[in-house]
Amino acid sequence: MSTQKTDPDADANEALKRKLLDFAADFPFFNHMGLEVEDMGPGFARVSVELVDHLRNPNGQMHGGVIATLVDMSISQAMLMTDTYQRVRETRGLMTNVDLRMKYLRAVGKGRATVESKIVHEGRRVVHVASTVTDHRDKTVALGDATLMIVLGEEPPNEKK
Repeated sequence: MSTQKTDPDADANEALKRKLLDFAADFPFFNHMGLEVEDMGPGFARVSVELVDHLRNPNGQMHGGVIATLVDMSISQAMLMTDTYQRVRETRGLMTNVDLRMKYLRAVGKGRATVESKIVHEGRRVVHVASTVTDHRDKTVALGDATLMIVLGEEPPNEKK
């Protein structure tokens, strides 16, 4: 008879991931924009949006602001399962984007745009995240990167040194 061991950390990560995906599915701004969090994990996220009429610019293409929003939201999602972000939550600190840069390479005229964001550097106070946006043909349409500032709040009373 074999016994299968379960990893409590893996189970906890999976439960947190499910909770965050459920929250994202019901988040009003995500729904307003049509953003779908497809996958996420510590330091990684994939988010997509379908091009619909109200997301088009006057030329009929996906508005650059929609693509930048897609990148910004994916970067935040990539942070949510990290130890760094858990410390921010525990101390009631904050995480803020201090620099979001976009490089637009081609237009999105139909279908879905999908972004994959990955943490490149995760320091105690500064985090750098890089993103690649692709279209329905898997062609790269934009590159984004961001610098996040981490500000911890007060240590919980039982953890003060």
